[in-house]
Amino acid sequence: MRRVRAARIAAGAVIPGELLLVLLLTAGVRPPGRVVAVAEVIVTAVLLFEAWVLRSLYAAERARGAARGGAWRAAVRAVVPVAASRLLLHELRATASLVRWALRRPPHAVGAGDLAARYTGPQTAMMYGFLFVSVVETVVLALVIPWPAVHRVLLVLDVYGVLLVLALHAACVTRPHVVRGDGSLRLRYGALFDLEVPAGAIASIRVDRRYPEGRLVRLGEDGVLDLIVGSQTTVTVELVRPLPFVRPLGARGEASGLRFHADDPAALVAAVRAGREAATAP
Repeated sequence: MRRVRAARIAAGAVIPGELLLVLLLTAGVRPPGRVVAVAEVIVTAVLLFEAWVLRSLYAAERARGAARGGAWRAAVRAVVPVAASRLLLHELRATASLVRWALRRPPHAVGAGDLAARYTGPQTAMMYGFLFVSVVETVVLALVIPWPAVHRVLLVLDVYGVLLVLALHAACVTRPHVVRGDGSLRLRYGALFDLEVPAGAIASIRVDRRYPEGRLVRLGEDGVLDLIVGSQTTVTVELVRPLPFVRPLGARGEASGLRFHADDPAALVAAVRAGREAATAP
């Protein structure tokens, strides 16, 4: 529908502008009063329009027999872009992981008898190196830039960037791969990727070190999904049947095989094999 498309476009255009305004105010930069007033009027109008579209979609879902919760979720999914909602969810989960990491809480969703398999080894030095460069850059810009307002904006951006990198790393540390007692797998990369692999879907698993090129989640022409950390994978899983998966920004795909990194691939492979043997033993 046209109104739904208009609501999605409006949300995608106005939300970044509102975030920019908040950033400026946080940094101590005071835009002219007219600019703030006009921006708030536009945001208010968009919010009212979004509320009207959501209400109409909710009413339509209820008329089809959906429960209240399901109707609201369907309405929100129709209006809010999937990529935007997933990015927001990733940041919230990463922030929660940073708190968990700072408080030294146990890894997320690792039960008694499960094996938590870390995968941060190849990227830890790079992460801390990036943090060091960011701090140095902040200090240098503070000495070089003569305009206080610009310096305050860049300072807020740099602090936000440092916290974001720390949160991403904390999410990877506190959300390891998990091998359960029955030999099933849960493959993760921080708050960005999460895939359940049932034991019955695994045909074979082996240590297999490779150095693929490409993005974090890459589906090859052969249908094998690579979950790449530090430009490497160390475990290969052959599947009995294709498994559906969801990319970090919401796109869906299907994998006929899996390759991923674990810091101790031999221990992970042994745990999966032992769990499958125990589950099938008479």
